[in-house]
Amino acid sequence: MYRKLQQFWLLGIGAVLGVLISLNFPALADKSTSGPLPIDELRAFTEVFGRIKNDYVETVDDKKLIKEAINGMLSGLDPHSAYLDADAFKELKVGTQGEFGGLGIEVGMEDGFVKVVAPIEDTPAWRAGLKSGDLIIKLDDTNVKGMTLGDAVKKMRGKPDTDIVLTLIRKGDNKPRVVTITRAVIQIQSVKSVLLEPGYAYFRVTQFQEHTGEKLAEAIKKRFSESEEAISGIILDLRNDPGGLLNSAVSVSAAFLPKDKLVVYTEGRTRNARMKLYAQPNYYIRRGNKDYLADLPPSTKKAAMVVLVNGGSASASEIVAGALQDHQRAIIMGTQTFGKGSVQTILPMGNETAIKLTTARYYTPKGRSIQAKGITPDIIVEEATIQEGEAGTGMREADLSGALENNQGPDGDSKDANSEAASSEEDEGPSIVSKDDYQLNQAVNLLKGLQILRPN
Repeated sequence: MYRKLQQFWLLGIGAVLGVLISLNFPALADKSTSGPLPIDELRAFTEVFGRIKNDYVETVDDKKLIKEAINGMLSGLDPHSAYLDADAFKELKVGTQGEFGGLGIEVGMEDGFVKVVAPIEDTPAWRAGLKSGDLIIKLDDTNVKGMTLGDAVKKMRGKPDTDIVLTLIRKGDNKPRVVTITRAVIQIQSVKSVLLEPGYAYFRVTQFQEHTGEKLAEAIKKRFSESEEAISGIILDLRNDPGGLLNSAVSVSAAFLPKDKLVVYTEGRTRNARMKLYAQPNYYIRRGNKDYLADLPPSTKKAAMVVLVNGGSASASEIVAGALQDHQRAIIMGTQTFGKGSVQTILPMGNETAIKLTTARYYTPKGRSIQAKGITPDIIVEEATIQEGEAGTGMREADLSGALENNQGPDGDSKDANSEAASSEEDEGPSIVSKDDYQLNQAVNLLKGLQILRPN
């Protein structure tokens, strides 16, 4: 199993502005689908190709036509499959280090426009007030309609300290909004923490990067050691976390779960797409590296725990929330999550290009498919106040054009999957938590005053 994990890293989210590298394994043909080539469709393709070459108003290079055909073939599958040219592939490969150039938003396509899945915390897009579900219709003076996702992302990238004007539509608004954002070299702090008060620790994961598990372990040990009282309550905040690397989701889950518990499993058509990942070191660390979770305080796996989620919590965030919920390790609080339950694979194609292809669905330990449904909190707590004209859109994975369907019945049974049953010394507090954060305050109240589920 380690060998399989070493061969690839699985992406938990869709297109990000310069973020995330994933796995690398050879595409395997499914013999069950072999058959005669669709001659009529291939003939239609060549005829269209010829018509464009002969009759289009301007001369079009053959390479451009073929590239756009590939783009269309992938984007027509689902909102997350895409073609990566050399520049996009290069940026993807360096993005997991937590530093990249751009705006800081995770995006997908919807009806030819760019839709915001979630702004990444402490980035230009986040500071400009972009929200999950915003529909971007224009980039500077260029209409987005007709662009591929890759072209739109490329246009949003650029040199630091340069501006881009986004025209966007938000549900509840009477007219489009125009927002000017200054690009920056974005350095993401994937883990933030604070001791809320003696005995209560708060941890926020903004994105699942290569070293997120290690950073979380460091934060846990630090906060537990500085508390004047034994830690009796933990809050893990995954709100507006768009996801990231699968092995990092496993490590974050393993920090709070008993060893050997199933965290997530995947089901796909190829053998390499079918995996079960457990709270064991070989599923989240590279061979030869030290298990950074081995010396966590024992109460990390026993203290009462609340996980905060919302509509911007996607993919890897949903894996963690689902695992902790299924094993009754934590109470999930907030609002319904995004519902991104598919796995994307990066397949290098030569000439320094690649394709990002959806290869599997993932399932919680009890066999729940998150795709197009999301995680339903144990306790629904809406945000306390919403400014006029800034209502959340409620956009979910299921709302994206071409999204994969959930392959389970209404009772949650899988059709094709097997299942197993206050501030710190660094003065971080004010920048992480707000006294007006209603959901967080309710989580603290729950930890203090309500009887919550405990691990066995």
